[in-house]
Order: sequence, then C-alpha cells, then structure tokens
Amino acid sequence: MAGCFITFEGGEGAGKSTQIQRLRTRLERLAQPVLVTREPGGSPHAEEIRAFILSGRAKHLGPLAEALLFAAARIDHLDKTIKPALKSGTHVLCDRFADSTRAYQGSLGNIDKALIDQLETVTLQGVKPDLTLILDLPAETGLARAGARQAGKGEGADRFEEEDISFHQSLRQAYLSIARAEPRRCAVINADQDPDEVEAAIWAAVRERLPQMTEHAVRPLDVA
Repeated sequence: MAGCFITFEGGEGAGKSTQIQRLRTRLERLAQPVLVTREPGGSPHAEEIRAFILSGRAKHLGPLAEALLFAAARIDHLDKTIKPALKSGTHVLCDRFADSTRAYQGSLGNIDKALIDQLETVTLQGVKPDLTLILDLPAETGLARAGARQAGKGEGADRFEEEDISFHQSLRQAYLSIARAEPRRCAVINADQDPDEVEAAIWAAVRERLPQMTEHAVRPLDVA
C-alpha cells in the first residue's frame, strides 16, 4: 500500500517545523514508516535552488521567475524523494508544497491563476497531498515568533520573512482562500495557541481524514 502524503502550510512563524516533528514522533510510535522533508529543498538539486531563492538573489527576477525556480526544485524533489518514498509505503510529511507557490507567487505575486494551474499540472504530474494542514495565526504573531527564532540562532530574515506586514497579512488570507476552495483536502488548524493544543488538533485531523495511518493506535495516544 502506498504511503500517505501530508503537507504543512502557513505563514512565517506558524510552527510548521515543530508540528511536523511531533506528528512524526506519533506515527513512529505506531511503527509507521515516515519521511520528513521540506520545500524548497528535500533533494540535493532542490536544496541548491532553495539557497539561491531564500538568499534573495532571485527576487529581482520577479514572481514568475521565482515560481519557475520553485517548480524546478519541486520536480527534482518529487522525482528523487517524495514519489519513491510514497511508492515504498512510507508516509511523507512535507514542510510546504505547491500551495506555497499559489499563495506566495500566485496570489501575492499576481501571477495569472491559469498560468499557476498549468505550471502545477506539469510539475506535479498527478501527485497531490492526501491532506494539507494549514497552520493559521495572525501575521503579527507569526512574525514575532520568527524574529525570536532568528535572534536565538543569530540569523537574519530570509527573502520572505523580510517583507512588510501587509504582505504577511495578505499571505494569511491567500492560504485561507485555498482552504475554502479545497475543504476536502485542507484542514485549517488554529496555530495561535499552545503547541500541545496545536498538536492535538493536528492529530485529530489526521485521525479523521486519514484513519488508515492511525488504525493501529494504542491507548496512550488516543487521549489528545
């Protein structure tokens, strides 16, 4: 049986990385094979493109060029990492995927939706997430979290974190629009709460939408 494909989406500072690792731990306790990956990145060539984009060196090329770079990275990521894992029966948890291109370059970069649709068709070749968890919180809260994280690591803001507040507020709305358009695939999670509460909401969504992943759950994990 093929693995399930779950993507995590949301604005900066939404806690995607933390919650992916928590879900990974839950599934591994059920003896489920799990692979955690990310976009842009997740394969050697895609990681090279990631470094180029997030450094800001592609910004002057415009949203369409950025979307094409993301697509190139995504093709390599799918071919080298995601599709082989799913085929082997491994569940894939991915930090960002195609919805990020729709939100960042499509909605905010004003790229025509038809063009984004065509690019997605060519890039994904029929691969779609079984479940997309959209971690939602106010843009101001997310940016404050991201800033604290950067300060703790001694890092600066990346290409997208350095955008102004209106960009991030619009980004939040773009994600919520995606969720409204595809309610069967997307689950909106309130990320403006304690990480344990976010984890519990995610686990509930996974159990409801993808029961085959949790059918061997043991009693201690059923509580939350």
